[in-house]
Amino acid sequence: MNIRDFRPFTQVSALTLGGGGIGQVWGETTKEEAIQTVHTALDHGINHFDVAPMYGRGEAERVVGESLHGKNTDDLFFTTKCQLGTLPDSEVYDKLNTSLTESLDNLGLEKVNLFLLHSQLIEDSFKLFKFDELRQKSTTTLSCFFNSAIPAFERLQKEGKIDHWGIGGLGQEEAILKALDHSKPPSAVQCVVNPLNSAGAIGYVSENFNPHSVLSACQHHKIPILAIRAVQAGALTSAMDRLPHSSGFDQSDFEDFRKAQPFRDLASDWNESPASLAHRYALSMRDVSSVILGVKNRKELIECIEAEERGTLSQVEIQQIENCIKES
Repeated sequence: MNIRDFRPFTQVSALTLGGGGIGQVWGETTKEEAIQTVHTALDHGINHFDVAPMYGRGEAERVVGESLHGKNTDDLFFTTKCQLGTLPDSEVYDKLNTSLTESLDNLGLEKVNLFLLHSQLIEDSFKLFKFDELRQKSTTTLSCFFNSAIPAFERLQKEGKIDHWGIGGLGQEEAILKALDHSKPPSAVQCVVNPLNSAGAIGYVSENFNPHSVLSACQHHKIPILAIRAVQAGALTSAMDRLPHSSGFDQSDFEDFRKAQPFRDLASDWNESPASLAHRYALSMRDVSSVILGVKNRKELIECIEAEERGTLSQVEIQQIENCIKES
């Protein structure tokens, strides 16, 4: 496993084991298989684990905690998150601290190395293009973020509960760009990186969200980058192995799967699986320190590890991939 520079941790493995799959968000698995997946990640040199309370209502955190119980974690790094929403300033620290305390208990840790805002940033006057109460609760206004969330993160740092804080690069594009340009920028950002340039169903705040714009801004401001959605919720794999959500929430993920057929054809021409090629694409983007995996079992993990071992893509190959998507 290659090791890459990542300022918050100094260095990090090129692949990170994320919590979506082992938290049973991305299709069926078992707790036993999820635990074995964590062990396999360790055996192959993965040193960063990215989880969140939302991944299986704490299940991903509990899986990691049980997998590492009794093991030396000094050389490992841990990220968790909190979906804050927009609260009165006086309530923000308590919400973050309560969520973090539960996460630490699930993980069996005294602190995490990186604590991320899991809700999506919006300007105070911004109206969601698809409004409902759930989406409203998962957004944080810039005034809440600047006035109370950042001071709360700094307080948690002083208390020794977190080393660094950051944001997920999702939400209203203009709001994210303002956060990146702030006098107190995040220590790291999770950026959507895939050939479709799509956040799929989780890009529900803005109608025309452009992930590449966020990635470019992080590169410009030299803010460390963790790549997410490399296979865009399965749209860049051989087959969607889950049924559409009954609410239609993930309809755009299935639309993306249809759009990605030329990408699958190209992967076949190159004698590589689409998932492998998509992960190599994300690993090839400038300044990406680690790609966060959403795998749910050892088979999927090993495929990603083998993809990383194949190395990054040339600029010519990257251009071919992007052209095949544009022409579809």
